[in-house]
Amino acid sequence: MPNGKRPMADYVKHSLAHASHALGVRSPLPYVDGLLDRTFSLPEDDLSYADNALTPGAVPYEPSFSETEPDTLRFTIEPLGPNASPVARRDEATREMRRLISPCFGKDALRWFDSRSEEWRGMNGLGWMSYGAWFGSAFDEDGLYATKIYYELMPSQIEALSPNLARLTRMLMSEMPTLLPIFTSIGCKRDIGSQRVTFMHRGPLVVSSLGPLMNRLGIGHQLPSLMRVVGVALGGRFELPNGGVLLGLRETSDGVELKLEILLASLPDLPSRFLDLLRLGLAERPRQVAALDRWLTAFGVDDANEQGHFSVLSVRVSARFPARISLYVRPIEFEMRDTIEESRAFG
Repeated sequence: MPNGKRPMADYVKHSLAHASHALGVRSPLPYVDGLLDRTFSLPEDDLSYADNALTPGAVPYEPSFSETEPDTLRFTIEPLGPNASPVARRDEATREMRRLISPCFGKDALRWFDSRSEEWRGMNGLGWMSYGAWFGSAFDEDGLYATKIYYELMPSQIEALSPNLARLTRMLMSEMPTLLPIFTSIGCKRDIGSQRVTFMHRGPLVVSSLGPLMNRLGIGHQLPSLMRVVGVALGGRFELPNGGVLLGLRETSDGVELKLEILLASLPDLPSRFLDLLRLGLAERPRQVAALDRWLTAFGVDDANEQGHFSVLSVRVSARFPARISLYVRPIEFEMRDTIEESRAFG
């Protein structure tokens, strides 16, 4: 490294090693060490890291807490660093999926992934891709728990989805013309695989306006639960700004699941007590509150109340389950804002 500076990979690995120890899970490093080296090979203060589609303005490394999987270590990265082409990122993420799925989850899981991903790992759409793909993984006490890839999605590719997911996707776009499909995620676990389509909502969204759509999906009875979690966490805000909302849709063993993702950086007034309010929303589930606090401490964001350190709050509902949350963060040491400001000041 020039001037003796360490590669960013050292810091990402340290973060993951510390978090895996704090959470009592198997270290991710034996599984993804090479990918991290290839992705974060530039020096720790290289400003080009900030130019990414996953966590703009920060290093493209996004840990997340899931209420439904409270004791796992989950994170997503944008592979291969800022100078890679979208096609190279897509191919790298696909190779990593295939490399991990077969030995960890079996050949049947690999065949399932290959069939579901065929449209997105071929030659289609090479000219229009923006970032290519993201790669996600999750770990528990036994090692790799899940792996996931996020492929960019064009409306013309909807028919390549499974028949039921394609039908649901068309129905959503018909019910809410403001929705535009932007990526599909394909995930594998030890005993199951699933695919989700994620839409960007164009224009502001009043959360209650999701009622007719949720009724069409057979989950309208969960709207009060969804609104309660959003209202409590955001201090009574129910209108979300343009550019601040994603909607995800997938089929599960419990039926259709709808995922509302709120991009927190888009909110002009995220409450200063956001974490306390989020805990309040989980008050009836003390195990999840304790798990959230342990997870926040593991990633060093337990006292970070600046909105920039929290990237996404997602709320999922299905016919059987009321609202359950996931929280995505940008750990403090991976924010590039101070470095960018210093560069401008002395540049």
